[in-house]
Amino acid sequence: QVHVVESGGGLVQAGGSLRLSCAASGRTFSSYTMGWFRQAPGKEREFVATISWSGGRVDYADSVKGRFTISRDNRKNTVYLQMNSLKPEDTAVYYCAAALRPWGPLMRHLVEYDAGGQGTQVTVDS
Repeated sequence: QVHVVESGGGLVQAGGSLRLSCAASGRTFSSYTMGWFRQAPGKEREFVATISWSGGRVDYADSVKGRFTISRDNRKNTVYLQMNSLKPEDTAVYYCAAALRPWGPLMRHLVEYDAGGQGTQVTVDS
């Protein structure tokens, strides 16, 4: 079982950047598909990005495509979310999730993941 802890959130001005990190425990981190989700106040948790175990395959929500980049370093058991050109509508709690499943379209759905963290708050001020 993998455990994940997110960090790197904060307050940023619109147009700014943040990099979120998700540190995972466990020796089998490199076997996991990883994902980022977010939840804004009063809204359901939504898919942001996902990355395959090797880092060779990625997928993004249309709302963040071209602005956010997901990456991973399996030597450090860490997955990242680089967020550029942030907008007020990106304000949310961001969650990392891990799935012992092959990467694919289903990984846009939180139900496919086996473990998740407590989240990190991102606030974008206009």
